[in-house]
Amino acid sequence: QVQLVESGGGLVQAGGSLRLSCAASGSLFSITVMGWYRQRQAPGEQRELVAAITRSGVTNYLESAKGRFTISRDNAKNTVDLQMNSLKPEDTAVYYCHAHQVVGPQYEYDYWGQGTQVTVSS
Repeated sequence: QVQLVESGGGLVQAGGSLRLSCAASGSLFSITVMGWYRQRQAPGEQRELVAAITRSGVTNYLESAKGRFTISRDNAKNTVDLQMNSLKPEDTAVYYCHAHQVVGPQYEYDYWGQGTQVTVSS
């Protein structure tokens, strides 16, 4: 089992910055990808990938996050952070930390944090 604890959400004005942090604990072997998803609170909104990073540092970003958000990972500390700059009201959502674990050929698991609210006022 892996536990993920997020911190750093809050209220910020448009154009401002926030940094989200996620600390992983538990059985951390074979954690491959870590990342951040978000889910807006409007009806029908799906959870979407914001940014992800592999153990080797390969990153992937939501198109609208490119150039504004930066994901980083510390494998020694088992943390993943998301620096969000130039925030827009449409970035308002609950942000979830995610970790993907590959234990064996047929054993893969996904873990989620409890979520942290990010609210960007216009």
